[in-house]
Amino acid sequence: MSGDSGTPTNFIRQIIDDDLASGKHATIHTRFPPEPNGYLHIGHAKSIVLNFGIAADYPGSCNLRFDDTNPAKEEEEFVEAIKDDVRWLGYDWAELRFASDYFEQLYDYAVELIRSGKAFICDLDADQVREYRGTLTEPGRPSPNRERSVDENLDLFTRMRAGEFPDGSRTLRAKIDMASPNINMRDPTLYRIRHGLIHHQTGDEWCIYPMYDYTHPISDAIEGITHSLCTLEFEDHRPLYDWVLDNITIACHPRQIEFSRLNLEYTVMSKRRLTQLVQERRVSGWDDPRMPTIAGLRRRGYTPESIRSFCDAIGVTKSEGTVEMGMLENSIRGHLDGIAPRRMAVLDPLKVVITNYPQDRVEALTADNHPKDAAMGSREIVLTREVFIDRADFREEANKKYKRLVLGGEVRLRNAYVIRCDEAVKDAAGEIVELRCTYDPDTLGQNPEGRKVRGVIHWVSATLAKRVEVRLYDRLFRTAHPGRGGSDFLDDLNPDSLKVVGNVVIEPALAEAMPGQRFQFEREGYFCVDPVDSQPGAPVFNRVVSLRDSWGKIAED
Repeated sequence: MSGDSGTPTNFIRQIIDDDLASGKHATIHTRFPPEPNGYLHIGHAKSIVLNFGIAADYPGSCNLRFDDTNPAKEEEEFVEAIKDDVRWLGYDWAELRFASDYFEQLYDYAVELIRSGKAFICDLDADQVREYRGTLTEPGRPSPNRERSVDENLDLFTRMRAGEFPDGSRTLRAKIDMASPNINMRDPTLYRIRHGLIHHQTGDEWCIYPMYDYTHPISDAIEGITHSLCTLEFEDHRPLYDWVLDNITIACHPRQIEFSRLNLEYTVMSKRRLTQLVQERRVSGWDDPRMPTIAGLRRRGYTPESIRSFCDAIGVTKSEGTVEMGMLENSIRGHLDGIAPRRMAVLDPLKVVITNYPQDRVEALTADNHPKDAAMGSREIVLTREVFIDRADFREEANKKYKRLVLGGEVRLRNAYVIRCDEAVKDAAGEIVELRCTYDPDTLGQNPEGRKVRGVIHWVSATLAKRVEVRLYDRLFRTAHPGRGGSDFLDDLNPDSLKVVGNVVIEPALAEAMPGQRFQFEREGYFCVDPVDSQPGAPVFNRVVSLRDSWGKIAED
């Protein structure tokens, strides 16, 4: 139960604790009910962690239920992707359900509402329904068909199901209150006609489909859900949720509870906008590592532990707000810092010739796989006469604050010797193409006497290095709030959100890294082997996140 050591608490868990203590419920049953019209994003992860986490902690059970009442936008691909995402996050469902499983029961309950005079067939088209609905300050007007007889409504509803009427010509509406201050209660639509659609579960069996606000409460009740957890945009829909269940003969009456949705800086959470990014090929697909989708985060190299930790850290409240992207990035930094083996890779290679090192010598050195975890062991790295260092690690001249290699200065090659730069060789254009250095053979594992070494830099043998492609991913948008102020959110796309570097040199062993493996490239960041584009012996590395937050000092315009 909530409040136990290590278990997060929040207002929802307090409600559940009270319900259990009062005897209202003996066990807890939640559900996660996505619509399969796209891939899940980090906002859905918050709901997954909440619903499945509650079921695991109390303990209770949690269903995965697909809200599949709009076949025009739903696909089997999305169903399978959602199942993969839930499992990857570390959860499994008590039962796999579809709202379409209940189509016949939903139809029967609609007939019950008609028989009790609580629903009617309306002939108004969509524009007329909006016109009759009224405004926030003016009551609506009743449909001219509101007082149709029960027999006529039953006949028309039967004929709607039989396919006699065209799309948009008729709807089934609840008969509630056209003067209600809550517009959701002004005779809302329960069923609409949709011809020519092939549903991924029911095929062409149906040409009328129930609305979400009607389907959801009944689905919850059929499944015996005790607490129906929704984001705050459904708060105004709760009276309709309760009305539906109060006006049909169904035993279970779940309690709907709302919490704030996740809004995250430097990205968009609207499925419509995410779909637009995919359809317009602004990204490579739903699993593009810049996308906030769970599939994109997984491909980029995020771990399920880091996402669950992030969701726990932001908490569950009723207060709307925007979470800093840095919180999500810090969650993966914190996790990978503890589990990612260290390796050396040079993103912008500059050749160094160690002139006093034997030309044919190949020296095996030892490097720890993790500086804080001896259990991760060590590995062999090989030093040769020619090595690569990163171009950014050399300057011809620099002040004392510069802790890397300068002309005439010394640095240590990590896990190897101290070298001194004697000469910078340039091409005809004045570009430095090679450094000539000497090494001190007495400095392996110890500092030179009487000399101060500026710092430590990483390196890779030029003779044995493997060359790979590295993709440097950054935030998809260059502003914290894309589209703010009514502008086109696409105008805020970050042109530098992906840089492909094709001449990266790596330790030889990294060439055999498997898809999904994660490493820290020393002094560069955390990287993951791309599971889609990598080939045996030719990995492609995605930057998961930099070692530090490079956006921390960027002020919003």
